Amino acid sequence: MSLLIKNAKAIVTMNRKKEVLEGANILIEGKKITYIGKEEHEATEVIDASNMYVYPGLVNTHHHLYQTFTRNLPDVQNMELFPWLLYLYEIWKNLRDETIYYSSIVGMGELAKYGCTTVFDHHYVFKTGKHSNFIDTQFKAAEDLGMRFHASRGSMSLGKDQGGLPPMEVVQNVEDILYDSERLINKFHDTSQYSMSNIVLAPCSPFSVTTDLLEESAKFARSKGVRLHTHLVETIDEENFCLEKFGKRPLEYMESVGWVGKDVWYAHGIHFNNEELEVMKKTQTGVAHCPISNMKLASGIARISEMVEMDIPVGIAVDGSASNDGSNLLEEIRTGYLLQRLKYSNNAVTPDKFLELATKGGAKILGRDDFGSLEVDMAADLFMVNIDRLQYVGTELDPTSLICTVGIKHPVDYTIINGEVIVKDGYLTRIDEEKIAAEAKAEFRDFISKK
Repeated sequence: MSLLIKNAKAIVTMNRKKEVLEGANILIEGKKITYIGKEEHEATEVIDASNMYVYPGLVNTHHHLYQTFTRNLPDVQNMELFPWLLYLYEIWKNLRDETIYYSSIVGMGELAKYGCTTVFDHHYVFKTGKHSNFIDTQFKAAEDLGMRFHASRGSMSLGKDQGGLPPMEVVQNVEDILYDSERLINKFHDTSQYSMSNIVLAPCSPFSVTTDLLEESAKFARSKGVRLHTHLVETIDEENFCLEKFGKRPLEYMESVGWVGKDVWYAHGIHFNNEELEVMKKTQTGVAHCPISNMKLASGIARISEMVEMDIPVGIAVDGSASNDGSNLLEEIRTGYLLQRLKYSNNAVTPDKFLELATKGGAKILGRDDFGSLEVDMAADLFMVNIDRLQYVGTELDPTSLICTVGIKHPVDYTIINGEVIVKDGYLTRIDEEKIAAEAKAEFRDFISKK
């Protein structure tokens, strides 16, 4: 199977030179790009891209897909993180396989329709003392859509009775967590080139896990060659919790349990001080930046422009659908860029660099070097936008900056993952959207009625 993207109006490569190629072609053979340039090649399928901008697929570095079924709830609209969590834990403890499948396929489907080709999801809600197929179910949803999926075996081991936030019904012991982690690594962690599935170990946060879980997870992950992820430095409440319980600021606490390094990244990273940013730089520990979630929960504006200047690894992320209420990385990119302009003015990260964070930066955070740019031998992960629309008149001078400055506010025309067209003319190709939407709505209504 081969695919030729022919005569593209612009190809925003995000290669080392950040080249933008006009009137060029992309040849895809199997899973990878085999040619980019002006020469024409024969192919099984040809897409006329003469009115299209072509971009590398976007990489989502932090999400909670299950939260798709708890977005836009009236009771939590005006809450900050801790009270927001306390309310929602009481709903999330009722999760079941059907809820996980439909929330995952809805969230990932929306991401794909807005140009995302790789999703990392942080699932950490499991019932005490019970085996769960939640992560297996997520991989089934990803396979049904054709999405490249990095899943986490998240966890919570510090419940209300022990001084943590979550209810005891969703707290597990370390042995059960590590047992299931090993099962999932053996089943799904694929380290081959262009792999569609990876596993990450991801205890939830300092206020929901025990010290021994963090220590044992770090040892176990490194013995298995998988990456580590958690929430950190999201709110002042979290900082106060760590100071009171551990006598240390959050990053100092994570350092003490082995949670810094190139194989670690944190979600949010809003409230680092100057000394902590130096630690992040020295250890090359990464950050998943979640601008819209940070805004909705009034958590703060992360120091992304400074992190980029210091060469701290940064990716862009949607975060949980209930703290964002959408799964749209294109919206995240424009909002995040404009927030940095607001905070840093002319010292803000530039549009081309912000797009790089959402593509190559995200790939680096996930430990991948086989996608993130449009180059020969890279995975054929990309999206395409027809700019012959009214809203793009007057925008053609800078295709790279378009996503940050003007924004793309509709589903993309094509999303291609590993060489397969997953979205065509704005619609998912592998599933019946109308049928899935109806089934998902029915599951949502049943699930939310039990709150």
